[in-house]
Amino acid sequence: MNGFFKWFKSGAKIKRWIFLMIVGIVLVCYGMAKILVTNEMGFKELAEIVLMFVTGFTFAIISIIFIQKRTLEILVEESDTRELENKSKVKSLIFNKKIYNQGPKIVVIGGGSGLNTVLRGLKNYTDNITAIVTVSDYGEKENKSRENLGTLPLGDIKDSLIALSTNEEEMNCLLNLDMTNSQLKGLKFGDIYLTAMREAVGDFSMSIQESSKILNMVGKVLPVTLDQIKICAELEDGTVVESKDKIPEMVSQKISKISRIYISPTNIRVAPGVIEAIKEADAIVIGPGSLYTNVIPNLLLPGVSKAIKEAQGFKIYVSNIMTEYGQTDDYTLYDHIKAIIDHAGKGVIDYCIYDTGEIVPEYIRQYNKEGAELVEQNVSKVKDEGIKLIQRNLSTIENGRIRHNPDAIATSIIQLICDDLKFRDMQNDTQYIMLDSKIKDTKKKMKSNKKKNIKKKNPKKRSNSKFFEKYNDRIQSIQESTHIKEESAKKKQNVKQKEISELNEETKMDKDREKRMEDTLRKMRKTSQKE
Repeated sequence: MNGFFKWFKSGAKIKRWIFLMIVGIVLVCYGMAKILVTNEMGFKELAEIVLMFVTGFTFAIISIIFIQKRTLEILVEESDTRELENKSKVKSLIFNKKIYNQGPKIVVIGGGSGLNTVLRGLKNYTDNITAIVTVSDYGEKENKSRENLGTLPLGDIKDSLIALSTNEEEMNCLLNLDMTNSQLKGLKFGDIYLTAMREAVGDFSMSIQESSKILNMVGKVLPVTLDQIKICAELEDGTVVESKDKIPEMVSQKISKISRIYISPTNIRVAPGVIEAIKEADAIVIGPGSLYTNVIPNLLLPGVSKAIKEAQGFKIYVSNIMTEYGQTDDYTLYDHIKAIIDHAGKGVIDYCIYDTGEIVPEYIRQYNKEGAELVEQNVSKVKDEGIKLIQRNLSTIENGRIRHNPDAIATSIIQLICDDLKFRDMQNDTQYIMLDSKIKDTKKKMKSNKKKNIKKKNPKKRSNSKFFEKYNDRIQSIQESTHIKEESAKKKQNVKQKEISELNEETKMDKDREKRMEDTLRKMRKTSQKE
């Protein structure tokens, strides 16, 4: 009985269709009753009865279609176990696995925290995710224990595996666990595990894919290459930097921008599975991340940029919110895109998702001190390149730092795929229903989180307008700066008043002295006259 009443809850969104069905049945019944009781029927009466029948049947059919559609949506929602709130949902895990396995195939290319942010958002929509990771730490040996494990690019691989795990916190603790054994000191459990998997499987790329299955992760992680590479930069003044870590330092020392990035040696092989994943993808996501050390190097490997251009899926670039010191100083949105096109050629980007720039100035000032600033959005130049722009509020604050919102990025990417499915008249497809339902839920969650944050900042204030909610942080910053200015003005005014009062006192004292002098002179004159 409890299950029956659940259909009538406000969140079910099914009462409206039941009501419409009842209205349709009533109209049909009324039309039939009118036929039975009417002795003579003219054109007017006949038209009314036909109209009632048509309207009633139309309402009934529409309500049945939407009840079935909503029932399937509820089934998908109830089978979602990505964020388990209680153990009762585990019984639908088989159905859930089937739904997510049928999700869109998405390839994410990059490295560092930017790549992991995108993965964190997309894993709530599909299992068919392939992360192609920059192998930027090849050849960097930290200590003797590390040398025993070779020079595998384990750092970026581990971070991506953590981002794709169902429980990130526990997986992070496990893979980044520092070994205390004297023989293993300086190593983490993840280094040992991935090296052991490579020894067991015999191939590094396959060992990572097997690890995803063993650790029950979403999607798979692929290094862009298994060969040892160097990421090198040539500056505008001709200086060549052959170490990725020294690029920002040399750029700031020479006061010269990066002219181009290249990899050494040039005859590098792409890791198995990378080209195949790109060709089969429904969407290829490039960035966000360090433009010259995490994004572009992946596109320079033989065959990668060509495979992206020839792929049928959406090619999406997620722009950085802030510039990066020593890499993209003073870069605009167009400069970021131009750098990618200059290195990989036209056709690697169809869409660009960029931030609205609605960030509290106080946080931007912190970045300004570090040599970074907000990326200028010169959208007109980007449109001239034939790239479609998608503006979203991508920024969020985490531990006092400006970060990309994984949900905002994921919903923008999935919305493109949904619109394409809708264009192909696939609204009743299971994949479309699942994705559309998840997008709606995510948007609701984002709105409620925003409202909660505003309420935390203003717990006792009355309800504010949408404009105030949207620009609340900026208004507060302006008010704070205005308050500071007013205080400083008051201090200056107080100082001036103090100076004026001191000056008045001195003037008064001078007048008293003059008066006393005059009195003394008068007395002296009187005395001399008497004498």
